[in-house]
Amino acid sequence: MTQNRPPDAPPAAFPWRRLGIWTLGFLAFPLAGILGGVVGPVDDPASALVGGAVTGLVLGAGQSAASLGLLRPVRWIPSTTVGMAAGLVLGAAAVGYRTTLADLALMGLLTGIPLGVAQAAALPADLRHRIGWAILVPLLWALGWTVTTLVGVDVESGYTIFGSTGVVTVTVLAGLALLPLLRRGTRPTGAAAAQPTATVPWWK
Repeated sequence: MTQNRPPDAPPAAFPWRRLGIWTLGFLAFPLAGILGGVVGPVDDPASALVGGAVTGLVLGAGQSAASLGLLRPVRWIPSTTVGMAAGLVLGAAAVGYRTTLADLALMGLLTGIPLGVAQAAALPADLRHRIGWAILVPLLWALGWTVTTLVGVDVESGYTIFGSTGVVTVTVLAGLALLPLLRRGTRPTGAAAAQPTATVPWWK
């Protein structure tokens, strides 16, 4: 007796467009840093809290827009705002607001812990993806500050976020980490493309 098996679904195409637009989202980082720096250098808990919150707000909005609907603004922006504020307060205080390479790498690592956990909770993924993201973000934030410091940026100014070289590195690596999710949003070709799919507005 033979059983009819449904044809396998075609593999999703590599999400070049989505990955490219996500990478362009690195432009949100400098803007977030500029606006977050309006309160002055990060040299006390108040400046870290306010600067981190403003930076997280702008960063969350930019990442959400660059994700083309993958990251829902109503969840991603508040999570990034709260996570970045809490993380910068924790990280900057832990290193005594110092700006050596080792201090900034540690600050980035500690900043990334609350940020990674908060963003992971807003991530449209299963538990495996969320745990991976929560682990990855602290490492990326430490790497971002390390790269920025090594290229000679005046980190002594007490910025809320690392510079452009670190931003590009972090954004590309984060995009690669998000590939399984980016693939989900890639429209299949052939017969599968003819199947009706529900659409969700990008702002939800």
